[in-house]
Amino acid sequence: MCDAFKDELDRRFTYHSPKGDQAERYNKLRARALKLARLIDDCCPQNRERSLAITKLEEAVMWANASIARNE
Repeated sequence: MCDAFKDELDRRFTYHSPKGDQAERYNKLRARALKLARLIDDCCPQNRERSLAITKLEEAVMWANASIARNE
């Protein structure tokens, strides 16, 4: 395994404590996603597609937060 890939794995599987304004940005992303999740809940009938939309929104927030945590 090359050193660059080892470093990448370490970055992916290590806890990154928030620094600077990161926690505030995480909260902003979650707050906006919550508004959209509520809109989806209000506008869409209860079905698999609605569940998937909310799941994908959760995933989007998770990846956005990982982008901040892992790359700063």
